[in-house]
Amino acid sequence: MCSCNDERHASSLAEVLDAGVLKVGTTYGLTTYYNGATGPIGFEYELAEGFANYLGVKLEVFPYYNLNELFPQLQNQHLDLIAAGLSANPERQKNFRFGPGYQRVSEKLVFKQGKEWPRDISSLTGKLVVISGSSHSQTLHEFQQQNPDLSWQETDDKDMEELLELVLHEELDYTIADSNVLALMRRRYPELAIGFSVSPEQDIAWAVNKDKDDSLLAALIEYFGIIQTNGILAALEDKYFGHLRQFNYVDTREFIKAAREVLPKFRPWFESYAGDLDWRLLAAMSYQESHWKPNAKSVTGVRGMMMLTQATAKDLGILSRLDPEQSIKGGSTYLASLLQRIPDRIGYPDRLWFALAAYNIGLGHLEDARVLTDRQDGNPDMWIDVKIRLLQLRQKKHYKTTIYGYARGNEAVTYVDNIRRYYDTLVWLDEQQPQILKPDELPTDTVMITGPETVILD
Repeated sequence: MCSCNDERHASSLAEVLDAGVLKVGTTYGLTTYYNGATGPIGFEYELAEGFANYLGVKLEVFPYYNLNELFPQLQNQHLDLIAAGLSANPERQKNFRFGPGYQRVSEKLVFKQGKEWPRDISSLTGKLVVISGSSHSQTLHEFQQQNPDLSWQETDDKDMEELLELVLHEELDYTIADSNVLALMRRRYPELAIGFSVSPEQDIAWAVNKDKDDSLLAALIEYFGIIQTNGILAALEDKYFGHLRQFNYVDTREFIKAAREVLPKFRPWFESYAGDLDWRLLAAMSYQESHWKPNAKSVTGVRGMMMLTQATAKDLGILSRLDPEQSIKGGSTYLASLLQRIPDRIGYPDRLWFALAAYNIGLGHLEDARVLTDRQDGNPDMWIDVKIRLLQLRQKKHYKTTIYGYARGNEAVTYVDNIRRYYDTLVWLDEQQPQILKPDELPTDTVMITGPETVILD
């Protein structure tokens, strides 16, 4: 709760507190605000919801389709602030005041893989379109001072994601995108390539009205200081972007191809045995384990679609790890049991990331990492803190103090990150192109299994 609640003079903060409502303007987008299956979602939305809770007021979100519509609403005092992934660049600071930076992004020149690679702004030879009123437009105007022949078009009818899709479909040669949005989009469209950085990294921050007093801005500064200290900001940033920092072009292309050509064979079983889990998460997990190959085998002896150990298969009553239906059923059952064994106080999504890590590395090693986290004054109930300590399980000075000793904790972190990326892509494919993942019928001869294995049950 905000400590400034008794300040009832005519101030920007007092107006919000007296009204009991925080009016936040934003734009529709992957990283800002959109309506998901369970309601509003988005990095900016969750941050704004946290600020409203901190003030003890109701949040009202006003999403707009473009920035040119949004900025006047703040200037006319119809909004209290803008939370839309805005770069706090010098040009915008002439018209607005900004809270503390909570993320840093750079602007990237994007073209389609396979086309001529533009190395700098002077090498652009095709059609460049950016969003009107964006920081990208302002950056190009600055470049134009040194490159008077530079030309581009601006649009209010398309958002950043749509412009990237136009580049992909070769209706545009280039656009400019923020690095965080591009990281998300490249998981869907790996052919989107980066030519060069158009700007250095810049702070992303919330904008408030320049003509109002400092009280709301002071509350903003206090709020971001708190969530930075208690780890909430880092956890939210990790939730939306932490698994996207590494991009593998070949792996992403192969995954999307397999999702279209292989996954429909097995989808009915993922759906049937998912239980309370999202079948797409189970499918993403299976791809990470085996690339959806029923007879997959690792050097450690785990087998099948869900890479079960022989002991685990026996405990679960699985007769053959190479039978895809049995393997999917067993993997789902085992993951559900791990979820139940995570302490009840740990909420989602951290609870799920912990269970996935335990599937890979074992509950014992996960608990060792949580103990190390607690010893080092981290939060043992937050994935963002524990995954750092999983890396330490390879270091003798740390693992010699744990119960279960050495472990390849880095592999568990990569494992979880990969599943999160695959899952994001599957959700998008399923929602935007459902015909691609349409399940196949499963006649008895759909899947060929070589070298069947039987697990002897006592």
